[in-house]
Amino acid sequence: MSINIKDAQDVYKDAGESIIFSTLLLKHEDQKNDREVIASFADLSNSIINSMNIRYPEDHVRVAWGFGSDAWDYLFPNANKPKELEPFREVKGPKYTAVSTPGDLFFHVRAQRESVCYELMDQFMEILRPITTVEDETHGFRYFEGRSIVGFIDGTENPAAIESMDYTLIDDQDDKEFANGSYAFAQKYIHNMDAWKSLSTEEQEKTIGRRKFSDRELEEDEKSPNAHNIAAKDEENGVEHKIVRMNVPFSNPSENETGTYFIGYSKSFSITNTMLINMFTQSDRLLDFSTPVSGTLFFIPSKSILERIADSDL
Repeated sequence: MSINIKDAQDVYKDAGESIIFSTLLLKHEDQKNDREVIASFADLSNSIINSMNIRYPEDHVRVAWGFGSDAWDYLFPNANKPKELEPFREVKGPKYTAVSTPGDLFFHVRAQRESVCYELMDQFMEILRPITTVEDETHGFRYFEGRSIVGFIDGTENPAAIESMDYTLIDDQDDKEFANGSYAFAQKYIHNMDAWKSLSTEEQEKTIGRRKFSDRELEEDEKSPNAHNIAAKDEENGVEHKIVRMNVPFSNPSENETGTYFIGYSKSFSITNTMLINMFTQSDRLLDFSTPVSGTLFFIPSKSILERIADSDL
């Protein structure tokens, strides 16, 4: 197994303090021109990111961007394709459905300050706006102590620090041409916060499967049978398969709209997909308060692949 951290985009680092998620659709008006714009963007985007890191080093700028399956087929029809890149297929459970929604280009931008995120996306869109429309843009934030918007510590089960690369980056045994890339699954949830807040702390803990204050995991007999940390797990022969989860809160309080933007990075989408299948077929208790309104799979290329795109070599 071989991976190269220097060749990877920011798919294994923290979610950030201020975050913008953007999903764009290509207009499909002129394929040749679209390819040229994307090639130009692949060339310029790294310079824009580097410039922002030089200007504002204290903001710890992190960016990951990539392509949906349909966009890859449209832009690079003669190129090989990442093995697991395909349109996300909705998961229909007995009560709830993980919906599938369109997306051609995806951006996960984070920094300490929202002004830096704005500046990055503004420069990106100067290049991309003529050939795209916006499917979704969500601005997120880090909640107190890194908690999810429903009040629990988030990311407890994530692999730690440098270890996370082993779970997020494709290695040359998995898919050699696309090594150091990653699969990103993006899913936006709207929460029924009134219903959630009406639960006692004990009932909330049973729903999540952990203590709210200390973050300690409950004993199995203390959890709801379909507690979130039981249902949202991919385990085989006692070994848990991991991904890097980044759950980012967002809210428009005056409109009573509050939710979580889930982004899961993995070296193999099959792991994330198994987690989703388990959640929805087992009617994860958290879904009683959380409605998914989007779901799209993207491939986040390595810097080497972005260089090939910039050189029109795909």
